[in-house]
Amino acid sequence: MKALVTGGAGFIGSHLTDALLAAGHQVRVFDVLDPQVHPDGSKPKYLSKDVEFVKGDIRDIDALRRALKGQEAVFHYAAAVGVAQSQYKIKHYVDVNIGGTANLLDLLVNEKTSVKKVIVAVSQTGYGEGCYHCPNHGNVRSWSRSEEQLAKGIWEHLCPECGAELSPIPTPETAAMKCSTIYAQTKRQQEDMALTIGTTYNIPAVALRFFNVFGPRQSLSNPYTGVMAIFLSRLANGKPPVIYEDGLQTRDFVSVHNVVQASMLALENPAANYQAYNVGSGKPTTILEVARTLARLTSNPIEPEILYKYRKGDTRHCTADITKIRTELGYEPKVTFEEGLREFIEWAKDTTPEDKFEQAAKELAERGLV
Repeated sequence: MKALVTGGAGFIGSHLTDALLAAGHQVRVFDVLDPQVHPDGSKPKYLSKDVEFVKGDIRDIDALRRALKGQEAVFHYAAAVGVAQSQYKIKHYVDVNIGGTANLLDLLVNEKTSVKKVIVAVSQTGYGEGCYHCPNHGNVRSWSRSEEQLAKGIWEHLCPECGAELSPIPTPETAAMKCSTIYAQTKRQQEDMALTIGTTYNIPAVALRFFNVFGPRQSLSNPYTGVMAIFLSRLANGKPPVIYEDGLQTRDFVSVHNVVQASMLALENPAANYQAYNVGSGKPTTILEVARTLARLTSNPIEPEILYKYRKGDTRHCTADITKIRTELGYEPKVTFEEGLREFIEWAKDTTPEDKFEQAAKELAERGLV
């Protein structure tokens, strides 16, 4: 099969191209080489020589039209990525994420193509907060924490009915969504657009809701990337990882190899058509545990700096319920959290990360987001 991977020179996309090639597919990569991810503007060395590389911007419909020619499957993984940054670079995130997806779908609907399947990378951020359980009222959703509560350092969600502290539970695909950032809104729109057009025109489409992906090739010098890369960059530069709130907020960290497994299953299994799936580990990990595990595995005694400050748009807990993708597609996370961290650290030894965290934190503070 001939497969186009938009954003295929990036972190997740490049691992996916490796898997596609290994499975015998022909792969074309369409990527703008964003300087925030690729600082020198050149094609990364890790990208396989067997890939047909086309440099182009997803916002350029003519360039995308040329890249789409002759392709039978499309993995639409190109996106502007950065939850906090999206809160002030609003037009850029909307133009790239929603506008780029609109270009792709417009071409599929209005022009003759060979595309038989579209898989879109979306995000768990669309849920906003994850699901919770109250000891008195059962399962509930708590969408926000008041400024008054946060000012007192009460970080956990409280039941809107009785005020009891809520316990986080896994979030299934059926959970209601309430986006708390522009990035989340754009990813949710990508999903809705792809599944709507796919269903309308009988173009099999799949939306994969990625949780917190980490692994080799993740940009260590991009201060808007995942927390794992930011923390490792800080440690590599002899500085403490900086943690907002109290560090006990949890995320679902998933190795890029598990994400690629899910992507391949979505391509190969017709049961995935017109469906949305969580892609995570199914296990919660605190941000404090991430910082301390990275320090331990790198033999670095630096303790994290806990700010006890709230960053607007941040959620407290969200862990994937992966029952649906396990049952329907046979997905099973094969790389554990610590195995993935060890691989990530080993890969990072050959990099020289530039720590830009303080610059990014300053920008957030100047805009009143912290």
